[in-house]
Amino acid sequence: MQRVAPFADAFGALDEASYALLRGLLKPAECESLIAAYDEDERYRKRVDMAAHNFGRGEYRYFADPLPPLVAELREALYVRLADVANRWSERLRDETRFPTTLVAFAERSRAAGQARPTPLILKYGAGDHNRLHQDLYGDVVFPLQVTILLSEPGRDFEGGEFALVEQHPRAQSTVEVVPLHLGDAVAFAVDRRPHRSKRGAYTVHSRHGVSTVHSGSRYALGIIFHDAR
Repeated sequence: MQRVAPFADAFGALDEASYALLRGLLKPAECESLIAAYDEDERYRKRVDMAAHNFGRGEYRYFADPLPPLVAELREALYVRLADVANRWSERLRDETRFPTTLVAFAERSRAAGQARPTPLILKYGAGDHNRLHQDLYGDVVFPLQVTILLSEPGRDFEGGEFALVEQHPRAQSTVEVVPLHLGDAVAFAVDRRPHRSKRGAYTVHSRHGVSTVHSGSRYALGIIFHDAR
């Protein structure tokens, strides 16, 4: 997928930074089409009310198989770029896990572990909604990076609702990053852990992510997770 190719430098930055920002990954019309299809029940396998599970407030819907063509193409193309990063992270963390070069091969690994339900999802927030800090872990097989794409425009479609990353460093207080996303922008970040360089080598940093309270309007986002669920 050619749209991913221009972001090679951004993906490379993940060796040093807590996230990679991919400006304009989706076109406005593509964002609008995903939002417009949110109420088409046949596209989804599950709806989750966040308040019912103490996840925050708002809702999200997991896509059913087969994924919409745009979502499937994005997932495959992003995986190919991020697999190299994931393997470098494993080496630096002295983890023997290695990730195949294609999403098809990685999906086979997920299925063999009993994880076969697709995890890409659309999240919907209204005024007063938020997403508590969390990690998207669905089983023993985990791809260490994921991508979130903002489908709405801050200041026009909603106010508030900032995307935040929190990282816990050993024997230190947590660090917080608020990622400046606009319509169609994507952010790639760690699902759980990543290596952090130091003078003594790399050590493990644990990450969580969430969304601050939406003050007004509606905020939609597309989440692309590469490992499937049980």
